Amino acid sequence: MIRPHHFTPNPLTAADNVFQVAGGVPEAAEPLVASTAHDEVTRAAGILEAAGVRVHLFDDPQPDRPDSVFPNNWLSTHAGGHVGLFPMYAPNRRGERRGDVIEMLKRDYRVQNVIDYSGLEYDDTFLEGTGAMVLDHAARVAYVARSHRADPIALERFCADFGYEPMVFDAADPEGVPIYHTNVMMCIATDFALIGLDLITSAARRAEVSERIASHGRDVIALDFEQVRDFAGNAMELRTASGERILALSSRAHRSLRPDQLAVIERSCRVVPLDVPTIELAGGSVRCMLAGIHLDARPARPAVKEAHSIDASPLARQVPVPTLGV
Repeated sequence: MIRPHHFTPNPLTAADNVFQVAGGVPEAAEPLVASTAHDEVTRAAGILEAAGVRVHLFDDPQPDRPDSVFPNNWLSTHAGGHVGLFPMYAPNRRGERRGDVIEMLKRDYRVQNVIDYSGLEYDDTFLEGTGAMVLDHAARVAYVARSHRADPIALERFCADFGYEPMVFDAADPEGVPIYHTNVMMCIATDFALIGLDLITSAARRAEVSERIASHGRDVIALDFEQVRDFAGNAMELRTASGERILALSSRAHRSLRPDQLAVIERSCRVVPLDVPTIELAGGSVRCMLAGIHLDARPARPAVKEAHSIDASPLARQVPVPTLGV
């Protein structure tokens, strides 16, 4: 997780992100918004830790990275020791890629290779990580809503390198505006999937996606657009240190789910809501805030005091465990 010091809705992403607050925030309110977002990340990391999930928390003091709270767009990790770095659409997001994060992964986990696609930015070719792709790690399928943040050439290269089958579809809101990131409308967990099926514009493709998800024994929980707008699809299944599965999602998303939908989720996961309304002004929610670690940990070493953040908070000293989900 990245704790920002200068968060604000990004003006360079507002054009295609209908989930982002219209018009941004007034300049006079920016310091309060930034401070509140900083506190929301601190509390969210603490709640996840209390639930049994270990967290790496990095601080970002830079004033020119308004979306750095969303690391899943530039980083993904994969079983077998593979790491991907991704090309970003907005120029002011490209500085979010951090060498210290990669060095931590190499030090604490078995990293075999790092595949860096960021050079594709010079060709105006973008693939914004597990925002653009929702990965079914068990079935090796990459679900992707078409957009200029999910270029087909970059997607083909990623799938060839990491061993996924692409399943691409068109998706749009009721006004016909394309969905900017697949993970806003879709979450794959071990025993269920949350998905805004009605947003897939082709009825035939909608049926194919639903059948493909269900074919691996998952319950398909269909979300309506109001639930998608409340970020119910922007959730992530995590594993605690004891092996329990939890579903991390925002409080807003949790409130939007019906009792019957929650009942399906709770058969396999404990639901852990996180209150992040300020961060949601930027058009992303809990899933976007989490870069999952699917790497094998190196053997434990004697404890030393270390921190990945400027203020060396206790949360910054935690060692993460592998996560499930996207």
